Parts: sequence; C-alpha cells; structure tokens
Amino acid sequence: MTESVFYRGDDVVEAKVVFTPSGRRGTFPAGTSILYAARQLGVDIDSVCGGRAICGRCQVVCSEGNFPKHSLLSSSDHLSGFSEVERQYSERTGKLGSGCRLSCQAKLLDDVVIDVPPSSQVHKQVIRKEAEARDIDIDPAVRLFYVEVEPPEMDTPKGDYERLLDALSQDWGLDNLETDLHVLTKLQKALESENRGITLAIHRQTKIIAVWSGVKEDIYGAAIDLGSTTLAAHLCNLANGEVVSSSSIMNPQIRFGEDLMSRVSYVMMHEEGAQELTEAIRQALQELLEELIANNEIDITDILEISLVGNPIMHHLVLGINPVELGGAPFALASDRSIELKALEIGLKLNPGTRLYILPCIAGHVGADAAGMILAEQPHFSNEMTLLVDVGTNAEIILGNDKRLLACSSPTGPAFEGAQISSGQRAAVGAIERIRIDRDTLEPRFRVIGCDLWSDEPGFSDGVEGFGVTGICGSGIIEAIAEMFLAGIISSDGVIDGELSNTNSRIFKDGRTYSYTLHYSENDIIVSQTDVRQIQLAKAALYAGVKLLMDKMGVKETERIRLAGAFGSHISTEHAMLIGLLPDCDVENVSSAGNSAGTGARIALLSAKSREEIEDVVHRIEKIETAVEEKFQPYFVEAMAFPNSKDCFSKIFEVIAPPKPKPTAPVSRSRRSRRSVGRIENSEFD
Repeated sequence: MTESVFYRGDDVVEAKVVFTPSGRRGTFPAGTSILYAARQLGVDIDSVCGGRAICGRCQVVCSEGNFPKHSLLSSSDHLSGFSEVERQYSERTGKLGSGCRLSCQAKLLDDVVIDVPPSSQVHKQVIRKEAEARDIDIDPAVRLFYVEVEPPEMDTPKGDYERLLDALSQDWGLDNLETDLHVLTKLQKALESENRGITLAIHRQTKIIAVWSGVKEDIYGAAIDLGSTTLAAHLCNLANGEVVSSSSIMNPQIRFGEDLMSRVSYVMMHEEGAQELTEAIRQALQELLEELIANNEIDITDILEISLVGNPIMHHLVLGINPVELGGAPFALASDRSIELKALEIGLKLNPGTRLYILPCIAGHVGADAAGMILAEQPHFSNEMTLLVDVGTNAEIILGNDKRLLACSSPTGPAFEGAQISSGQRAAVGAIERIRIDRDTLEPRFRVIGCDLWSDEPGFSDGVEGFGVTGICGSGIIEAIAEMFLAGIISSDGVIDGELSNTNSRIFKDGRTYSYTLHYSENDIIVSQTDVRQIQLAKAALYAGVKLLMDKMGVKETERIRLAGAFGSHISTEHAMLIGLLPDCDVENVSSAGNSAGTGARIALLSAKSREEIEDVVHRIEKIETAVEEKFQPYFVEAMAFPNSKDCFSKIFEVIAPPKPKPTAPVSRSRRSRRSVGRIENSEFD
C-alpha cells in the first residue's frame, strides 16, 4: 500500500495515533491511512477488500477531546476530509455508522485517538462470564398472580380496579396494593377475556406493575454486571430461576479511557463528558438486553426486573451521576445504599413497569460488584480467613470471616487485560493464554485461545490456520512473566538478563534493555523489559492492598483465596502466586470464583431476601482507603520484586521448584564504578 507523506519545509510532518481498546500507539508520517498504521502496530481491524472501500468492515471512530494520559488532543479535524469514495460507499450501502470513517480512506493529519468498535475487529474478544450453577432459594421480588374479576353490575357501582383489588384480597390475601398508571390504562382491555381472567405482576407484594389478559406463565429478569471492560448479563425465568440465555459485550466507554480514572479525567476535561459516558453505557445496556432475547422468542416487555452490579464509577454513570467526586480524596459516593427505581428512568425501553435494583456500593472505589462478590461467596458465614479478589483494571479486595470483614481497592491498571503490553491484546481467538518455558533451553511452548493443542504438538499449525497466533492476553502475560522468572530469564528484581543473549537468540537487545521472543512470526510476539515493569507495577499495587488488609485484620496469612472476575477466573493461581500477585497460601485453597459479581447479581434478582442480607453486610464492612495509608508505599515497593523482597513464599515453592540461584558477579573495589553502574541500571526504568 502506497502512502502519501506531507512535509513542512524539508521535514516530514508526523502524527501520533493511539488505538482503543488495544492501547497500541505509534507515530507515522502525516498522510498515512489509519488502516496502514493499524496494521503496522498489529491492531485488529477487519478488511477483506484490501483497502478498496468495498467491504466497509474497517470502520473506526475518531475520539474527540483532550487526552492527558496520551498527551494529545484528538479531533476529527486531524483526519483527512470525508472522501468521495466514502460518500459513495455510504450512499450505496447505507452502512457507514454515525461518526464512523473507513480506516482505509481516512488519513492522519495530526494526533488522534481512534476507537475500533467490536464490529470492525477481526478477532472478537472472547468474553468469558458464563452463569455458574448455584443453588438459590427462588423468591423473586416480582411475582405473577392470576385472578378472575367480578363483572360490573348496575346495582353495585364499583370500578373495575376496585373489583380487581377485592379479587386479589380474597384469592391471595394481598391488601393495600398500589398500581402503576400504565396498568390502569390497560386494565379494562385486559378484562375482555373469557371469565374476565387476568394475570398481574406484583412487585414486593405492594405494587401492581404489569397486567395481561388471561393466564401468563412466564416472566423474566436480567442480572447484569457492568464491568469497566465488559458488560455481562444473564436472562432468568423468575418463576424457576432457570438461566435462559447469557450475553456479553465490550463496554463502549473504553473509547473514552482504558481504565476508570482515565474516564473520570475525561469527564473533568470535557463539559459534556459525563453525559457522553452515561449515554454510551445506557445504549449498550439496551443492546445487551435485546441480544439476550434475540434467539429465545421472548418479548422484551416480559423482562420485568433487572438487578445490576458495577464498580462505583460505572454505578454513578449509569444513574447519570457525575463521577468527579470519585476522582480524588475523600472519594465520596453520591450514595452507598441500594437503589430501586423504574428501568425507564435510565432510558431503558422495556415494560413500563420494569424495576431496576442496584446493589449497594461499599466505598469510593469498592462498588456494587464487590457486594455481589460477597453475596456469591458469603465469607460472612465462614470461620475461615478468606481473601476475595476481583482482578481487573481496579482490583477490589475483601478479607475476613464471620466475625469481621474489611474492604479496599487497588489501582492495577489495564496490564492484566493485555493493554499497555508490547504484544498484548484482549482475550480473543489467536491470543496466547498458556505458556511453559524449558528451564534448560529457554524454549517456550504455548496454547492459544481457539486451539486446544500446545505449540509443540503435531497439528498445531493446522489448528491455528484460520486465525494464527495474534498476541498475548492477560492470563498469558502472567504465565509468561512467571515462567521467565522460573527459567532465570528475569531476576527477582524484574530485570531481563542480557547476558543470556550471548547464548540464546530468543533474548535480544531492544534499545537500552532486553526482550524475550515468545513466537517468531511476521510480527514477533515478545515480552519486553517495559512489559515486565508494567506487570510489576500492577501486581505490586494489588499485593500492597492485600497486605494492608492483613495488617488491619492482625493476620499473617489467609486460609482461603478466591479469584473473581473474567481475568481472575482464567489465570493460573500457581503462576499468580509465583510472581507475588497473591499472598502465599496452600495451593489447594486457592481457586477461581468465576464471575462472582454476576452470580451475586443473579442471586439478588431471584431472591428478595438476599437483598436484605447484602444490605446488612455492606453496612458492617470496614472500608480502608489505600490512597491515604502510609504503609501502602513501602508494601508496594517490597511487592515489586518476584515474588516479594520481604515476605516468605514457602508454600508455593513446595509445589513448584524455585529458580536456580545465579552466581554472584564479583564486586568492583572502585567506588566510582559502583556509582556508575547504579546510574545505568536505574536509568533503564526512569
């Protein structure tokens, strides 16, 4: 592909481009097409026509505004104008989305942030938040009641609504009911059925919220987990608790910022920012609900209740509350209570009587999703000292038992999800997710999403032929770092051993530091020194938060660890402990909790009693703010080492042999030489 280049005098004009949600970025000569830049950076954009503007699959959106995190101002004016080819495509097909550009036609003129929507990605993210089997006492807040209403009589002047209330009192013992207005408008039409039989949906046995003529057998509810990266939902039959369907989509707010604080910064920098993020999440919710019913012959008006969990910032944005107060101390929530309202109040187009229940938040950065995790895991009923960790861009941490519960959060950033990693990507077909490195030869073998074979097994090449090996996802980078540490490629302080490059070609000089090649291809998949540092920063933040809670609790170890969230559910717990992401613990007592936040939302949907339980528990939790704790920083520094510079990890090394000790290099007697070496080593990570 030939790209035009713009000059300013004799100098080539350059433009910086940042792609979301991948986080990949680079600088290119002005006049470079977005598609070309994406391919050079390994960004996943679909295009089957070779950039001829025929297929229309390469559509992207230019984000508008100032992005301090990327040190750039992005504007659609920083791209070439809408081309004649794009105009013709739009007129011919009508499929060019609002605000979208064809990346094969739009050219860089200045700095931009480009969002690649899921529809334009070749390898769609594998969103793994399935509903887990769970025994739940079915006691929904919305129930169906069938009654036959007496016909009106001339000598008994009474309204049909009053006759309905009489029937409900006589047949079901329901008194003092209130009714939504839309039910009254439909009541007499519904009573035209034979025997004047109607079915009513009643919320908490206090309010009639829907009416149908005749017998209505099934109504549904949706349990939704609003993650910062992923939105996951389960559609349940409210009568028997059956999970009818599950669906997940990417959170469209990613284009405003990869992590939560970036989105708060966007709101601070843009007057309409909060409204933009609110509209984006509400529209995505509507699409998610419509996707849930798409293949089940269920009318969307039959969804009569929604339970919802999410972190505090997602919680505020979906409600239309500006989250700026959560951007700095004292991280004040608008409300930490559970919230009940009509779904139409947040713009959802369902049944006008559909109710929305949002679980309570715990603290400024410990949200309703953590409350859902507690409801699912129930540490408050156990005498074991239990650690619950929802690993994401913001880790939410719960520690305790039936006597006391503590909670905090730690800002881990997006590295655990493959972002800000050289060859990183989200969990999609083709992404490396499992890795083993031979300690003697330093040769890797790996597995990718979409193929069950290891890379050194016969048939692997055929198994990945349709998609290839495209990058490394979050679970893969954890295993890569851990395996590199075990093989001696990385030292305990996180430095890739450059001396190994003299004897092994997989370790190579990469600028001022060294990198390790996992897979040779057209775009080699590597782990760089910067990647190691990103994981060190993320895991140290999480571990420091855990250590603070253990201090406050007065314990030296935990008896049980449960990892929650889409990422936490798919990482190797042994490798997580090896790098010091988690405290040392008996390996058999460390396990995945799956999408426990979503499970908690489902429990709250199907059991009204559970709502009272979690509201009481949240009220009793002690909240710790890591940002103002003096010990956080020293714990963070100690946790930068693999697995830790101070804490013992004897239990994991009983299961997995530790790395072989390396011979200590002779120390120079020259004081000047030691200072020089210190400056060089430190400068690698400045």
